[in-house]
Amino acid sequence: MTWGPIRKTGQEAARSNLTDYERERRGFSWRTARRALTGLPGGRGLNIAHEAVDRHADTPRRDHVALLCVGRDDKVTEMTYEDLRLATNRFANVLRGMGVGKGERVFTLLGRVPDLYVAVLGTLKNLSVLCPLFSAFGPEPVRERLRLGDARVLVTTPEIYARKVAVIRASLPGLKHVLVTGDAPPPQGAVSLRELMAEASAEFEIPATDPEDMALLHFTSGTTGTPKGAVHVHEAVVAHHVTAAYALDLRPSDVFWCTADPGWVTGTSYGVIAPLSLGATLVTDAGEFDARRWCRVLQDQRVTVWYTAPTALRMLMRHGDTLPGEYDLSRLRFVASVGEPLNAEVVVWGPRALGLPIHDNWWQTETGAIMISNFAATDIRPGSMGRPLPGIEAAVLERGPDGRARVVDGRVRALEEPDVEGELALRPGWPSMFRGYLGDPGRYRKAFAGGWYLSGDIVRRDRDGYFWFVGRSDDVIKSAGHLVGPFEVESVLMEHPAVAEAGVIGKPDPVAGELVKAFVALNTGFEPTERLRLELIALGRRRLGAVAPKELCFDQNLPHTRSGKVMRRLLKARELGLPEGDVSALERHEGTAP
Repeated sequence: MTWGPIRKTGQEAARSNLTDYERERRGFSWRTARRALTGLPGGRGLNIAHEAVDRHADTPRRDHVALLCVGRDDKVTEMTYEDLRLATNRFANVLRGMGVGKGERVFTLLGRVPDLYVAVLGTLKNLSVLCPLFSAFGPEPVRERLRLGDARVLVTTPEIYARKVAVIRASLPGLKHVLVTGDAPPPQGAVSLRELMAEASAEFEIPATDPEDMALLHFTSGTTGTPKGAVHVHEAVVAHHVTAAYALDLRPSDVFWCTADPGWVTGTSYGVIAPLSLGATLVTDAGEFDARRWCRVLQDQRVTVWYTAPTALRMLMRHGDTLPGEYDLSRLRFVASVGEPLNAEVVVWGPRALGLPIHDNWWQTETGAIMISNFAATDIRPGSMGRPLPGIEAAVLERGPDGRARVVDGRVRALEEPDVEGELALRPGWPSMFRGYLGDPGRYRKAFAGGWYLSGDIVRRDRDGYFWFVGRSDDVIKSAGHLVGPFEVESVLMEHPAVAEAGVIGKPDPVAGELVKAFVALNTGFEPTERLRLELIALGRRRLGAVAPKELCFDQNLPHTRSGKVMRRLLKARELGLPEGDVSALERHEGTAP
């Protein structure tokens, strides 16, 4: 099915932060954008924590609520900007008192609790480097990342320490300090963060910070090969600040909820830094995903802007159009999604169920911030990633036989004609662009060619400049001479009312090279019958022709990463009886949705 655009009215455009897309692109410069931030007093540089906390605490906004933390028991903990300033000062002094300084890595292995946000921002104040880890990682993924990142400090809970860290501690001689949260006596080998914070001074002056000082270390999920540690610098806050205003239409008056775990880049860039840099109120929820719980959080915390994942939205869709209507979501004014491409069906479900369209956007760990987006003031083309943000130059590069950009003598060719598939590339120079892969300069160099950053994603661009996701270059299926994007096949299957979600892989075939195989999860009320299976295959043939699925099976438990992506790699490994590799990032390991 081809969906028509969701039109935006002139009133909607006038009320948005980005009122005229084309005009803003023409007049935008990153140098001007930086002027929206104050920098450290006395011209001593640019520090993320100062822009997120201290500059607000030095104004009447000090008493504005910065954090609304909803606990698993529904108890809400509030912290104002002044509360956050004092707590992060104490944490910075804790690090300084232990001799942990500039450039040394501080890892967090915590759920969405107040101590996490204090540790994140206190680390950045001290000019130490923050590396957040997903709290559901198992011991081996934790050990590998601590080793690769040369960890000096780990902040975690006593329970996580006992289950995941104590057994690997001896193999990490560089890990000097483990700080555990809570009031209970710390286990052997760790010290109490609560006691250290109580003894630390609440006064701390952020040292002079070069904008190029290393600030963040984000590891990719490591679904294939060794995890890569992407290095980001303090200058990244400029992009966090601007993109939240443009792509998420975020303002100081908003109550903002980003459901991503801070263990991933989305949960740090937009679950901590961006909303605080704008002076908004940030909502966090430590509880597990439940459709009614999430609707209740939206209602009770009076959320105005919601940034979530396609998987969570599809789970809500399984409850039909009526569940959100049982709650007062009248404060909600903008909804956005990230993690994997958003199927058109979810975009058009938004107005029916929430009274609002859902705005997809695209970016990566390496880009550090949103690069392509559907905006509050512009029409949405359901299924599209949107258009590049002001300050971002994007192109579609000609592909070689392997599906990646064709590089000849260091040169690439940008495709000008519309609706031709190629590799998405970005012109380097935005502030949150990663500065390297830690300890692997060769791998970093391979991410660039011909003056472009190569994303590894296959896309097409239509006549009006909207980008459409086709698939990852390493996911593209080569079947009987056709290059098949799994996302396109999944989207067609989701047009059927029975289908809640789909995952598509290539299965080796001696004749075709690969056959397209689909795994389908069904909506409530539908049974996995042979008749339905044949009906779905027929739908694929009508809509896709030669690239339609040849095989289809039902699976109500498709594996997802915590960032919301269906793990096609894992589906393929299981189908072929191959080793599953690192599955610690699986959603099912913590029992929650993205």
